[in-house]
Amino acid sequence: MARGDEEFAEFVRASSARLTHAAFLLTGDRHQAEDAAQTAFTRTYAAWSRVRHKDAYGYARTVLVNHVIDGWRRPIREYAAETLPEQQDRLDVGKAVTQREWLTAVLKRLTDRERAVVVLRHFFDLPEADVARELGVSLGTVKSTNSRALAKLRVEADPEDTLIGRGGR
Repeated sequence: MARGDEEFAEFVRASSARLTHAAFLLTGDRHQAEDAAQTAFTRTYAAWSRVRHKDAYGYARTVLVNHVIDGWRRPIREYAAETLPEQQDRLDVGKAVTQREWLTAVLKRLTDRERAVVVLRHFFDLPEADVARELGVSLGTVKSTNSRALAKLRVEADPEDTLIGRGGR
């Protein structure tokens, strides 16, 4: 194994689920999310010697967001396949699945920029200044976009739901 490969493999194991979940929140599609996360890891590996002792997860997250935004600008055409991909065995986690479907549906109603701001700000817990830097917009744009997006999400929220508004994300 090349120097640093084992360290990178450990990094992928530790951050794969969260990065893939973030990609899913950005894209709304499981397959696109897996592809985007894989691309982020591939590009992070190419820069591994520079980023491994710094914030490798932050670098991978930035690559992921930039890759997804590029996809919004230049959509990739998909073609039907003869066979379905293999399905992973999963535990039935009722409430979590319901919440995830609800969150995905609500996030799809936001604009691309609103969705990116909400995911970076609230899923990754990034400060507004970092979100502005990553998206290449002003701090005021992040604040107003976040406020507008959260207002839209509150309208969609179930009154008994604590994900948005009262005490949660």
